[in-house]
Amino acid sequence: MSKFFRLKSGIAALALMTTIFPGNPAYSADPAPAPAASPASYADLADLVDAAPLVLVAQVRKQVPVEPARSPGLAPGMVRLYVEARTQALVFGTRSVGDSLHYLVDVPLDSHVKVPSLKKKVFLLFARPVPGRPLELQLVGRSSQLPWDAALEGRVRGVIAELNAAEAPIRIAGVRDAIFTAGTLAGESETQVFLATPDGSPAALVIRRRPDLPASWGVTFSEVLGTDGAVPPRDTLTWYRLACFLPAALPPRSNVSETRADKQAAERDYRLVIDQLGPCPRTVR
Repeated sequence: MSKFFRLKSGIAALALMTTIFPGNPAYSADPAPAPAASPASYADLADLVDAAPLVLVAQVRKQVPVEPARSPGLAPGMVRLYVEARTQALVFGTRSVGDSLHYLVDVPLDSHVKVPSLKKKVFLLFARPVPGRPLELQLVGRSSQLPWDAALEGRVRGVIAELNAAEAPIRIAGVRDAIFTAGTLAGESETQVFLATPDGSPAALVIRRRPDLPASWGVTFSEVLGTDGAVPPRDTLTWYRLACFLPAALPPRSNVSETRADKQAAERDYRLVIDQLGPCPRTVR
């Protein structure tokens, strides 16, 4: 079988099988500089790592544009490439990978509306294995091929460590119930916001107010509702779970506080949490 025929067969197989979704010198003696890209935010990296059973460093060896007819869902100004690459390092993985690998990726056309050359460039890939095809990978998202550099890899390794820690906070799917309770003293109160999780594991916010003191809040991932009142630091996994997945406002049906005034107090306390968490920027698209 000729090399050309094997390459075309690989493109066809990947095009049918794969859905394309919305400095360490030891890696290469002379790696080509990767194309410039917007810096990935913590949320970008957490999204990718959380979805990817494989994170690896690879250098592109060959690329072939895929015909538009075999590129369903391709966005305007983009081209779909069939890539053959050499594995340089497995950063994280639930299985081993070989020296060579193949995958499809959508990349923007250059300023001259030409297909950019990725050959010899080094990338961080966030992917999943393809059952029955040991040389093929499926990228987990539209921005799952990021230009590699040592600083980016270090940040990714930090996110991987957080996600795989024994006490890593679980995914948040929304708000289940919220209830405001007034205290015995004037100005004393507590709002409990019970969070929905995919597997039903406990998670809750507790917002407390005391006379003559600033309001405080914290999060717990256990049945015990006591918290230390510490706001999760930005760009940590706990912050990401909350800031990036909680709704901007308390869903009305979740507010089971007794009176209208109590409901308004619960809404106020929930807004405090959202305001102090701040926005969840995603800069890589």
